[in-house]
Amino acid sequence: MELAGKQVLVCGMARSGMAAAMLAAKKGAKVTLSDLKQREQFSNQAALAALEEAGVTLFLGKNPDDIITQKDLVIVSPGIPTDLPFLQLAREAEIPIISEVEFAYRFTPCPIIAITGTNGKTTTTALTGELMKTQYPNTAVVGNIGVPYSEEVERLTKDDYVVAEISSFQMETADLFHPHISAVLNITPDHLDRHKTLECYIAMKERVFARQTKDDFVILNHADPVTRAMAQKTEAKAVFFSSKEPLKDGIFLQDGHIMVSREGQSHALLSVKELKLLGVHNYENVMAAVAMALCAGISEAEICTVLRQFAGVAHRIEYVKTVDGVDYYNDSKGTNVDAAIRGILAMEKPCVLLGGGYDKGAEYDDWVKLFDGRVKQLILIGQTAKKIAACCDKYGFSAYCFADTFDEAIQMARQMAQEGDCVLLSPACASWGMFDNYEQRGDLFKEAVCRF
Repeated sequence: MELAGKQVLVCGMARSGMAAAMLAAKKGAKVTLSDLKQREQFSNQAALAALEEAGVTLFLGKNPDDIITQKDLVIVSPGIPTDLPFLQLAREAEIPIISEVEFAYRFTPCPIIAITGTNGKTTTTALTGELMKTQYPNTAVVGNIGVPYSEEVERLTKDDYVVAEISSFQMETADLFHPHISAVLNITPDHLDRHKTLECYIAMKERVFARQTKDDFVILNHADPVTRAMAQKTEAKAVFFSSKEPLKDGIFLQDGHIMVSREGQSHALLSVKELKLLGVHNYENVMAAVAMALCAGISEAEICTVLRQFAGVAHRIEYVKTVDGVDYYNDSKGTNVDAAIRGILAMEKPCVLLGGGYDKGAEYDDWVKLFDGRVKQLILIGQTAKKIAACCDKYGFSAYCFADTFDEAIQMARQMAQEGDCVLLSPACASWGMFDNYEQRGDLFKEAVCRF
C-alpha cells in the first residue's frame, strides 16, 4: 500500500486511531486525525503532542464533514458507526473507507490468525498467542484484545505470526483482510443496536474468512448450528471443535478430557482438571486454541505445557479475593447475555450478582431463567436496571434490588453475601455511559474489593 503524499483521514482518537495515524504518518501520508472531543477533554495530552510532532494534524470537536471529500483514504476506528453522514459523503466521492485492522493488515509481512465470535474471543486470543510464542517468540497479539494492530505491525518479519482478536465492527470495513487461520467461536445475538439484525451481525462475523482459500484453515464450533453451517460458506479447510459430541476429525470434550481426533482415531490431549480455567465455555476456548495451534504446526507437547500454565485473562471470571469466606469474581467482560450466562454457570456457590449497564437492545430471558437456585440476590445498576427487573418479574424471580451507583452496589453485595457465597460482577450489559470501558468497570470493582 503506497501512502507517500496521500491525504489520509483517521476517524476516532482512541488507542487504535492514534496508532493508525502514527503508522500512516511513518509511511509518508499527510494525516488528519479527527474526534468529537475537544482537546482539553483528552487526559493524555502528551500523546496529542507526540502525534503533532510526527506531523499529524488534529481535527477536534466536530465531525469531519467539511474535509472528508478532500481525502484519498479514510480509516475508521471500530467504535464509529459506519452509517454516519460524513462517511456517506466519502462513499459518494468514491473515497475508500477501511478499518484500522484492514489498514494494518496491508503492511503485515507474516501469516495471521484471526479470532472472532460473540464470546470467548479475548481468552482464546490470549491463549492462542501463548501457544504460538512457543515456536514464534515474536508473535504479535493484537486487535480487540486491547493492543492496536497498527502499533505492532512494523516490528514483524515474514518469519513471525499475528494473532488478532477481531470484532464485527472491525469487519464492517474490511476488504482484503486474509488470515491463514481464522476461527468463529460461537454466535449469539449481540450489538443489535448497531447491526440492527442478527443476520447482519452474522454476515459481519463471516467476513473474517471471506478471503480464505483452500490453503487456509477455519476453526468452527460444531455444537453451534450457526457456526457449523459456516463450513459450507468458505473454501478454507474447516476444523471443528465440540463440547457436545465426539468428532471423527477435530477437537472434542469427552469424559473430562480434551480429545484430538484424526480420521476417526482419537486420543486424550489432557484432562480438564489440569487446566486453571473454569467452565465448559472455557474448555471450548481451549479446544479452539488447540485447533489453531495444531494447524499452525505447534506440537502437542508444547501445547500441553502452555495449557497447564495459562490462568486466563483479566475481567473474564477473574478471581479477585476471598473476604470473610466470600469469593469475589470480576466478570466485567460479560457484556452480553450469553457471556453472563457463562459466568453464572461457572460459579459453584450461591451467588450475589451485580448486573445492568448500557442497553444494547438485548433480551434477558435466557439469563434470568438461570437465576433460580443459583442467584440468591441480584443488584441492578445502570440504564437497563428496570428492564432486567421486569424480566425477573416475568419469571417470578423477586430477589432483586437497585443501587444508584456502582460503589453502592459493591457495598450492598458485601453486606448481603454470607460465608460460603460468592459475589460476581457479570453485568450482561456494556459499560458505556457509566464507565469508559469494561476494563475500567472491572478495575474499579477489584479496587473496591481489595479495600475490604
